[in-house]
Amino acid sequence: MSYIETKPLKDYPWPVRWVLARQRRVYGDVLEPAYLWGRLPSVFFGMLSMLGLFSRPSFPISKLMRSLVSIRVAQLNGCAFCVDLNAHHYLLEQGVSEKAEKVAHWRESDSIFDDQERALLSYAEQVTMDCSNIHDGTINQLRQFFSNDEITALTAWIAFQNMSAKFNAALGAEPHGFCQLPQ
Repeated sequence: MSYIETKPLKDYPWPVRWVLARQRRVYGDVLEPAYLWGRLPSVFFGMLSMLGLFSRPSFPISKLMRSLVSIRVAQLNGCAFCVDLNAHHYLLEQGVSEKAEKVAHWRESDSIFDDQERALLSYAEQVTMDCSNIHDGTINQLRQFFSNDEITALTAWIAFQNMSAKFNAALGAEPHGFCQLPQ
């Protein structure tokens, strides 16, 4: 249970209740962060709108790549809920969980991650841990695999995931039980 108690359902505005009911249909239950974000309806819907834009088929970074990045960002931020959900998304997209299980140790897993995934995960770690030290060399490494538009999209995704993971971790959102991975 998170540090913030769930309000009675009737105390959420109807548009938030609609989202909560949809989550119950899709996931079998309401995901704990939705109760938390739902306390700020306009922010909640803004966040959901951004998530919708990131999830469009035309978004320049694939679902698979976004899921790998999201798992690593969640691990670095200590968000067990986010690791759980993003590992689930990776599993749905890929069908196997080997890479998702090894994300925390991607540097030591030479045969599992290709050079593009290594560049992606390295960048995600740098943005999450110390973005003030990103330099030309970091961006040039990404340019081997991604266009400038894709690097911009990747950075936006990493920033969004950091916001979400930090919010959920700070308020103690617990994993839902989709996928058990090492933190």
